[in-house]
Amino acid sequence: MEVPSKRLLRLHNFTLRQLQYAVAVSETLSFRAAAKLLNVSQPSLSAQLKELEEGLGVRLFERDRRGVMLTAQGAPLIKRAQATLREAMDLEEDAQRQKDPLNGTLTFGVIPTISPYLLPAITPALRTRCNKLAVRWVEDKTENLILQLEAGALDAALLALEADLGLVDHATVFIDPFVLCTPKGHRLAKGKGAMALDELAGNELLLLEEGHCFRSQTLEICSASDVTEHEFRATSLSTLVQMVGAGAGVTLLPTIAVAVETARAEVATRNLKDARARRTLVLAFRRRSSIAEALRTLAEVMSTAAREAFGTQVARRASR
Repeated sequence: MEVPSKRLLRLHNFTLRQLQYAVAVSETLSFRAAAKLLNVSQPSLSAQLKELEEGLGVRLFERDRRGVMLTAQGAPLIKRAQATLREAMDLEEDAQRQKDPLNGTLTFGVIPTISPYLLPAITPALRTRCNKLAVRWVEDKTENLILQLEAGALDAALLALEADLGLVDHATVFIDPFVLCTPKGHRLAKGKGAMALDELAGNELLLLEEGHCFRSQTLEICSASDVTEHEFRATSLSTLVQMVGAGAGVTLLPTIAVAVETARAEVATRNLKDARARRTLVLAFRRRSSIAEALRTLAEVMSTAAREAFGTQVARRASR
């Protein structure tokens, strides 16, 4: 067990409440307005600020007929006071969240090949099932989200399990099969039933730019199909599909993106036989996370919403 620093255990010459008084005065530049804001009497506020200045040994404010102003020595200390109050507020919020993790705000990451399609499906369910919870979403590539997750900047992230997620725990949300996306009238679009990946031989394959895990997975499952990678690199699935519609080549598309992206492009889709042509969408979180059980509950809510939104598409494709 780590022995606490003696400096941290010593008694302080001021209180958090006194720091609040000082910050309020610095923001309003008025003792009267600060007292009203804090719902205290002006004499009480003045007395507490005097104690704070004596405890710190520094004069924070100057008062004259023109009003109140921060002293040169007081300005940096007020900034430190603001930071201290933010830390105290975070401590209270964290303690509250430990009692009820679904009452407050959680910050989740999500990759760009998931967010435009899955978030509209799961957000209403989260709002209904967890009405005390606010979710803040951060969109980025897998590698960056994992770094933020490990650093504690994120509580969890919606990712594809097939990517390199490092040492994280996870709960499965949805199995997302891939389909082939071709221009309308393409020879591969005319085939019957699901097709084998080796039928892609001789085609140019359009892919996302480097850094997208969907690009890496597509390359891996198509590596034995004798395809040529198109020199163009798309920044989004939308661009990929539009390029396919323009006749630049073919690509693979996750099922959750099919309805949105094919509605505005001259393309056709076809099922794939290869069992590897799919990804597992998961809610990833740190091992030993103190809110792991709450995150698993949220993953179940997301999973139900995803199945309701996309499950019929998967079932319909599987039956062909």
